[in-house]
Amino acid sequence: MIHPSYVDLMNVVNQDVEEGDTPIINSRYSIVMATAKRARQIVDGDEPMIGDAEGMKPLSIAVKELEQSKLQILPQDEREAEELEEEEVREAKALEATLGGEEGTSDNADEAAEALAAPSEDESPVIED
Repeated sequence: MIHPSYVDLMNVVNQDVEEGDTPIINSRYSIVMATAKRARQIVDGDEPMIGDAEGMKPLSIAVKELEQSKLQILPQDEREAEELEEEEVREAKALEATLGGEEGTSDNADEAAEALAAPSEDESPVIED
């Protein structure tokens, strides 16, 4: 048995859900998928959001981040909105690149597009359910 338990982790994720509303997650599978995605992010170079991560495995770090509410899992409708926004940014970059080849745009336009696509440092990583 893992510590914290799946039930404990689901309670942490769903703690801000109003009574009567649909919980953000309602299965162990969602916890497993969220922590696995975050562990892959850590393996790929993301910094842990907890202070005592030295010597811990990526999955253990992800579970601890979730337990300490450092990780946010978005419900389906919020995820769809973010995916739409990301698609719009990709389309804008493609259009900019097309126009840039004709007009010779500066690097400032590329930096502005990257700034729009990148989350701010104050935001916690978002894991989709």
